[in-house]
Amino acid sequence: MLRGLDIRDMLIIDRLTLDFQPGLNVLTGETGAGKSILLDSLGFVLGWRGRADLVREGAETGEVTAWFDLPPDHPARGVLEEAGLSCGDELVLRRINRRDGRKTAWVNDRRCSGEVLRALSATLVELHGQQDDRGLLDPRAHRRLLDEFAGHEALLAATSAAWRRQREAEAALDAAEAALAKAREEEDFLRHAVAELEALSPAPGEEADLDARRRLMQAGARIGEDVSKAAEALGREGAEGMIGDAMRWLEGAGGEGRLDGAIEALGRALTELGEAQQEVERALEAMRFDPRELEEVEERLFAIRGLARKHGVLPDDLAELAGELAARLAALDQGAGRISELSKALEAAREAYRQASEALSKSRADAAARLDAAMARELAPLKLESARFHTEITPASPGPEGADEVIFTVATNPGAPSGPLSRIASGGELSRFLLALKVCLTRRSRGLTMIFDEIDRGVGGATADAVGRRLAALAKGGQVLVVTHSPQVAARGAHHWRVEKAVIGGRTLSKVVPLDHEARVDEIARMLSGERVSDEARAAAEALIGAGEQAEAGAAGPEGGG
Repeated sequence: MLRGLDIRDMLIIDRLTLDFQPGLNVLTGETGAGKSILLDSLGFVLGWRGRADLVREGAETGEVTAWFDLPPDHPARGVLEEAGLSCGDELVLRRINRRDGRKTAWVNDRRCSGEVLRALSATLVELHGQQDDRGLLDPRAHRRLLDEFAGHEALLAATSAAWRRQREAEAALDAAEAALAKAREEEDFLRHAVAELEALSPAPGEEADLDARRRLMQAGARIGEDVSKAAEALGREGAEGMIGDAMRWLEGAGGEGRLDGAIEALGRALTELGEAQQEVERALEAMRFDPRELEEVEERLFAIRGLARKHGVLPDDLAELAGELAARLAALDQGAGRISELSKALEAAREAYRQASEALSKSRADAAARLDAAMARELAPLKLESARFHTEITPASPGPEGADEVIFTVATNPGAPSGPLSRIASGGELSRFLLALKVCLTRRSRGLTMIFDEIDRGVGGATADAVGRRLAALAKGGQVLVVTHSPQVAARGAHHWRVEKAVIGGRTLSKVVPLDHEARVDEIARMLSGERVSDEARAAAEALIGAGEQAEAGAAGPEGGG
């Protein structure tokens, strides 16, 4: 709910602060007094695109601040959360316009973009007028309006979910068919490659092991002869025999202990010589190989390396590649069965969407009948008893919101063809159609401040009184701002302001004056009789206000509302 508006240096307003109230708020005044400037200023702070030359002559900047009450469940909180902005129970919007055209906006003293302001405005304020080409007059919004009137959120959610599942099933089938087609293109390659890899069956790390074994065998062939000679030189026919002979000769020579050191040293040498012999024997054993084994190792090593080059992978990745190719071949072999399963799943998804969409269409048809009946009840008091309102539902391309196109059509005279609301109705008729439709659709306006800009233009007398009663009914439990030239509408207001224009210090300025009962009587009398207010006009104004207050006290809701 809009609680206040502060305007500084905008057009012919130097400084103006307004405190709005719940219920029906009425703004009146002479033509050109500045009523439209208030709406332009409000639209500016809400981020609406409008006239660019808003800064007052002689000022460098213009500034507008608006503050709103924000209940805990207000939809604006979702917009704020998405934008990363916090808010308590009050939302304050402020926007500055510089003379060079630059604009800056704040939400609760935090900078924000015009896109955020416009997103917030959609949840805060709704403007209706004869030139309004959004909302009620926009055929693209009619289906959404009907859905909100119907209140079938569960059906919408079910249809959207069924559409999503159908699209997912279509995507899965398309992907499987594409994969199968691609697999069939390479079927010969897959079968040959899988057979070749399975026959070789390479293991991770095998190439390195084979290479090491090959190198060892090749080294053994080169040095084996020298090692064998060394083994002979160390054996009984060589060093071992000679040292043994030397020890026996020395031990037999006696020498009265003078040879003991030499004998002990030869014993130690013989021990070391034995260890050397063992190591040489072990080396010889390791280097012994079958020439056919070397041939086999080389053959497998070269086969692994050749296959790796053929497939453009590392030798250690051949085993993984074999698994991947085998899986693709298995998918090819199982492809027909998989396609059949996915086709059945898609048919089931399509049937589920068809049922959800048909249930939604039926609910829309029922809601359309209720809306048409509600509109018929509203049009008669607005002196449109001969007009016919019809919610036209036609088939449309299926989508997440069903398969219906919805458009509001009217026929203003008996026997006349019906057509889109914005094209058939005249100015005065259009205002009343919009008001009647708005009364019927008040459910979707919870939490919104509704503004009607001279929606009563072109009507008077009993029709204007009916418009005033409908506006007052619409304002019950909410907030409506109406800019009007109709005394019958003004008399229904719970709160009344007069917009005035005056020349002060050589400058034309606009101001807004809250009216008490006496000033209100004078203003409505002026609207009835013109510039010269007579006692009769005051009496008529008193009567209009009294009738409005009595109706306000006795009304329980929108008269004849849907």
